[in-house]
Amino acid sequence: MVETIGVVEKTRRSIAGMLKAAFGSACRKGALPEVEVPDFVVEVPREKDHGDFATNLALVLAKPARSAPRRIAETLASEIDLRNSPVERVEVAGPGFINFHLKRDWAFSELPLILRLGENYGRVNIGGGRKVQVEFVSANPTGLLHMGNARGAALGDSLASLLEFAGFDVSREYYINDAGNQIEHFGRSLEARYLQILGRQARVPEEGYHGEDIVETMKGFVRQFGDRYLDSPPEDRRRAMVEYALKEKIGAIRRTLEEFGVVYDVWFSEQFLHDSGAVREAIDRLRRRGFLYDHEDALWFRASDFGVEKDEVLVRSNGVPTYFAADIAYHMNKFERGFDRVINIWGADHHGHVPRMKGAVAALGYDPEALQIILMQLVRLYRNGEIVRMSKRTGQFVTLEELLEEVGRDAARYFFVMRSPDSHLEFDLDLAKARTNENPVFYIQYAHARICSIFRQLEEQRRDPPDPDRADLSLLGEEPEILLIRKLADFPEEVAASARDLAPHRLARYLHELAGLLHSFYNAHRVISGRPGLTEARLVLVGATRVVIGNGLRLLGLSAPERM
Repeated sequence: MVETIGVVEKTRRSIAGMLKAAFGSACRKGALPEVEVPDFVVEVPREKDHGDFATNLALVLAKPARSAPRRIAETLASEIDLRNSPVERVEVAGPGFINFHLKRDWAFSELPLILRLGENYGRVNIGGGRKVQVEFVSANPTGLLHMGNARGAALGDSLASLLEFAGFDVSREYYINDAGNQIEHFGRSLEARYLQILGRQARVPEEGYHGEDIVETMKGFVRQFGDRYLDSPPEDRRRAMVEYALKEKIGAIRRTLEEFGVVYDVWFSEQFLHDSGAVREAIDRLRRRGFLYDHEDALWFRASDFGVEKDEVLVRSNGVPTYFAADIAYHMNKFERGFDRVINIWGADHHGHVPRMKGAVAALGYDPEALQIILMQLVRLYRNGEIVRMSKRTGQFVTLEELLEEVGRDAARYFFVMRSPDSHLEFDLDLAKARTNENPVFYIQYAHARICSIFRQLEEQRRDPPDPDRADLSLLGEEPEILLIRKLADFPEEVAASARDLAPHRLARYLHELAGLLHSFYNAHRVISGRPGLTEARLVLVGATRVVIGNGLRLLGLSAPERM
């Protein structure tokens, strides 16, 4: 695979080498004892005043060297050889940090690299080809997709794209909950609506599904089958209705998600786990490993062995496995398929299920840390400053399909990933539709379109884009130019960190900041001017910016428009 080893990573490695050389020099002079150098970091500090890079080497050396970290830092700083390096000066700060301030042009070499790699710029290989499954949405196929499902879809798909870009072998999966009590309730709800449509007295059960979409489904069923099932045995009737409705609902879910830009590699049926014997196999494995026991005619899992407050029933007294039993079998199936990591995206209301599931994974003999669960908080939808009330049971909620019609795919996806999943999301419908700089996705896409307009202007003048390897980039000395170059060079690091932390919102924030720097530069400086050399350099700069914004937008599943 193409991997970006950009100037930030090259400089990090260079500084680490300089530090090790400085330590060796200090040891030879007797200024520091010869000890093994512990692991240390060279990182970009959060505060700009702390330099372009900083290291904790002196702090981690304090114990083995038996010396104060500040004294070690001062010794190392005095031994660092700055010749032929991008470092302009070194300073010791705080308890013993060493800060590195770089020359203004240290990141200029990144611009030709960005243009040379194009759509591959930013690819990193922290994954090493390891297999990762991302399972997300997995809504019950008994109704329409709501805002929580939509947030999970945007988050899961963006995360999968980031992991792929970071060198993982990724599979997107949807788990179809087509078995168990909810399907029984679904069947009885369908039956009631069918009977009502044909003039019979019937009532939807209290625990059933009351949405208007169920009525529409059964009207379609009646159009196709008429009263064929009116006097059939109830079990046969419900079986036919469930089969029809599931096919329709799953098809609708698939189409809506594809319209949202989400395409799955695998649609996995819960019913398959029961039909194939996988549930029984998982239960047998847990029994052989000593984690099951019988109590009050039910079969229990020793969840308390794994720090969970109480044990869990796997098979009820009537012999029917619980949903948890199927979930255990499903996760056993995942690991048997060879995934190194399994990532689930769940609603925050499932937080109590996390330790149980991790305990079950451990009981099966797998590493519980290989199962990572992201919990999403609720979405509050606002229109005209007021909350749009949602109630899934009564059908009074805004569906994903309706949201797409109102605000479009790009705005919807960006708004769902711009905040950390563990924070509540306030989705402002009016802002999402606004074509102003206050709308973050418009702000980012407008930056891309602005750059495209510059190159259209160049084309109208019958001029070719400059050769980035020949342009005199030293002419880029204005502060907005330096800041923009520095931000561009951070892109591979942002991809790696976003993938490592399972945090697409970090990339969303980066793109917004990058767009801000582009707009600031554009508003203050002409790109195509009467100075040919400066024009070429600035065209290279904005061309590289267009590549990075485009790559970032595509990772989040957004379009990169050329006109706005």
